[in-house]
Amino acid sequence: MSESKSPASPSSKASSPPPSKKKKQSAQQAQRDLQKLARDQAQERPPVDLKKIVTRIGLVLAVMWAVALILPSWWPKITVSIVTLVAIGGGLWFSRYLKKSEALGALVRGADTDEGRKEAIEKLSRDFKKGDTQATIARAQLEMQDNPRKALETLESINLEKVLGPVGDQVRALRAMLHLSLGETAEARALADKLDLGKQQDAKTRAMFATVAGEAWARTGNAKKAVETLELFNPEDPEFSESRTQMYRARAFAYAAVNDNKSMSRALKKLSDVSPHLLGMFVGKRIHPLLEREAKQILMRSGAVPRKMVRQKI
Repeated sequence: MSESKSPASPSSKASSPPPSKKKKQSAQQAQRDLQKLARDQAQERPPVDLKKIVTRIGLVLAVMWAVALILPSWWPKITVSIVTLVAIGGGLWFSRYLKKSEALGALVRGADTDEGRKEAIEKLSRDFKKGDTQATIARAQLEMQDNPRKALETLESINLEKVLGPVGDQVRALRAMLHLSLGETAEARALADKLDLGKQQDAKTRAMFATVAGEAWARTGNAKKAVETLELFNPEDPEFSESRTQMYRARAFAYAAVNDNKSMSRALKKLSDVSPHLLGMFVGKRIHPLLEREAKQILMRSGAVPRKMVRQKI
């Protein structure tokens, strides 16, 4: 692809930053957008109707007690008593877990400045025990915005064999998301393959996991599975508004890998509507040539990157 170049005047050269500087700024902006998206995804928590859960458990226990009281033996009554105590203990633990999750979520959401994030990280170190899984995840969410590599190290300190299944999957998804933003597709794929997509009850969480896994598969040779998985969720569904950008990003990779140029172009245009800088990640090494070319063309038309700079890359 080539275009004729008109001679630039000395004044225009003086007023325009060097292409390398523009390229660096564009890449940094793209990374900031992706890191913010990752943080928003990590902060998202499905609503938990604690009253509904307690009511259901109470009804089950009531039935068990009714049967135990009818039976003449003491063993059914002893068994139901033990079950009741376990249910009460589990309920108290779950209630504390939810309250701590909400407090940590509020802490992360409130840290929207460099100084705020620094203070929040200090608070996490001061007020929570070392090895607290919830606090560790919150710390990583804060670190994502400024230092994704540090956030990865923080998440990798969590022993996935010793945490609850849903928590382990959340950590895997966050780690895979960061690896993808850093271009480390093999590492992301290893984590994505272990995500249990079928056991996620919340639609938003299920869509987020599928999006991360879909992008990892698309970029590591399993594009057909990626497309099939990604197309289970509609990015325009209002329920997925927070993850819409990431969903289109994953689709762009997947459609490029199966040579569906029309769908690929549509996904890129959706991303450009949010921010043309998001297309910066499709320009570089290890990017499908059709995807890179289309991203450059849309960037050039948007005016977000100088036409001269884009032509030099093509």
